[in-house]
Amino acid sequence: MWGEYSTGLLLVLVAAVIGFVALAVETDDLHRLLLLDLVEIAALGIIALLGSDLAEALILPGLTVGIAELLALSQIYVTKENLKDRPVRGLNIEVIQKADAPAVLSAFLVVYGLILSGFTGGGVAALGLVFFFASRGYKEDLEMLEMAGGISWAVWILAFFVFMFLPQYWFIALMCAGVGILIKVMVKLSLSGTVWGERHG
Repeated sequence: MWGEYSTGLLLVLVAAVIGFVALAVETDDLHRLLLLDLVEIAALGIIALLGSDLAEALILPGLTVGIAELLALSQIYVTKENLKDRPVRGLNIEVIQKADAPAVLSAFLVVYGLILSGFTGGGVAALGLVFFFASRGYKEDLEMLEMAGGISWAVWILAFFVFMFLPQYWFIALMCAGVGILIKVMVKLSLSGTVWGERHG
């Protein structure tokens, strides 16, 4: 039993190290986003092997979000490399582009998403950002998206350690975990809805 556990932990650690090395040497922003999700899944494996019941509350939503992100980013990569012809066009409507309604509606959705928090809040906030970008146009800034995704992952891991070592501050850890998941979902769903769209417009 212990041998199988040690083997599994060793394999996950090796996978995480390989992912971090690839992340350090990769220069293409989209590839780095894909590698970031692969590293995330390996890190979740480490937490699952080392953690307790407290870790389970973080692993399940994190794994769900991570797999969804990886699938979405993989589809973006397929589109980027022209492996499948799936044109993406913005809302080229002059009235919408010049009106203030999209900004107001987008701000409302983002604020409401922050109030909801967690996975649902991230989806609502992302919907607001996607609507704003689609109606007003956008400029690709994958470095900012990558940074936000990394920060949200760090906040999520911080919440896990607070749960483990400072359980008396469970409410702060819960809020950090919720905010981390919200940012991750918001960033990746916004990316899925907007990135590479101008090339097919």
